[in-house]
Amino acid sequence: MLFGKKKRRIERILIVEDEPLVAFDNEHFLQGEGFDIVATVDSVADALRCIEEVEEPIHLLLVDVGLADGNGIDVARAASGKGIHVVFVTGACPGNIEGLALGCLSKPYQQRDLIAVINAVEKVTEGKAVKRLPASFTLFGADAA
Repeated sequence: MLFGKKKRRIERILIVEDEPLVAFDNEHFLQGEGFDIVATVDSVADALRCIEEVEEPIHLLLVDVGLADGNGIDVARAASGKGIHVVFVTGACPGNIEGLALGCLSKPYQQRDLIAVINAVEKVTEGKAVKRLPASFTLFGADAA
């Protein structure tokens, strides 16, 4: 398309967030931006079930670390094992998670930061340099230009 939008590499997103308002805001905002939200779940058990049972591919997992029934790091391990890109979205980014995720977005953040993070993940997965990152986002294993 000459003037159309470029096709995104990341279209289908699984949100794992146990704060209802944050979960709702992210889901509603990302749907409005044209993303397909596979599911929005609030527990490790539901997230693992989605990762195992969803038939269409999941392109990105946005996961909080502290969940009521466990740790989002366990969800990230399962997703990484299935080739799903992971970004932690949490109040305090834990250490020693670089092998599990592409980055960590610290709460609180603006909705525009969430889109900037998704755009950065797309660039990284395409092997391109990332020019700008939100101050609240740490990109692992790749340098911003």
